[in-house]
Amino acid sequence: MTTLGIIGAGHIGSQVARVAVANGYDVVIANSRGPETLAGLVAELGDRATAATAADAAAAGDVVVVTVPLGKIDQLPVEQLAGKIVLDTNNYYFERDGHIDALDRGETTTSELLQAQLPTSRIAKAFNHIYAADITTDGSPAGTPDRRALATAGDDAEAVAFVTRFYDEAGFDTVNVGSLSESWRVERGRPAYVVRQNDDELTANLAIANRLP
Repeated sequence: MTTLGIIGAGHIGSQVARVAVANGYDVVIANSRGPETLAGLVAELGDRATAATAADAAAAGDVVVVTVPLGKIDQLPVEQLAGKIVLDTNNYYFERDGHIDALDRGETTTSELLQAQLPTSRIAKAFNHIYAADITTDGSPAGTPDRRALATAGDDAEAVAFVTRFYDEAGFDTVNVGSLSESWRVERGRPAYVVRQNDDELTANLAIANRLP
């Protein structure tokens, strides 16, 4: 079974870990404060979960979720993430991250910034436009009428395919935005951000998004 490395054990990271364990994945999870601070979460998750350093979580994961603040991506273990599928959950909060001119001007996306930081990793956007609490409560079986949909974007077909499969396991349909350069359509401040929508509604919201929100 696939091992999911998770770097960042905050609201999104812990929820993705819960979904992964529920679907039979092994999870190796890390935060910035040390593995010992994750004892409670690991106990909740059960035998399939272990806590580790960021470097060890990156090395252990067949696929790795990066869910750290945008201003911290320069601290990621580049070598251990080389060649791997990396799921990017990030959004740009200038209040937290400071102003980043290229994002303010609409010249790049948060996922492209991560790709530049991890040049040999295969980046796909995931779980950035849903409230963390909804990740474990809003899913439903495939074929459910009005099933909630989530978006992904990526330049690597295998990475996008993994997100699509993982979304389905979590109970969500998938809408593919396209390349990482188009992932701004699902970032903060756009119509698709943190609202419940089915695949048709999500597709429509992506289409009406403005590059500068």
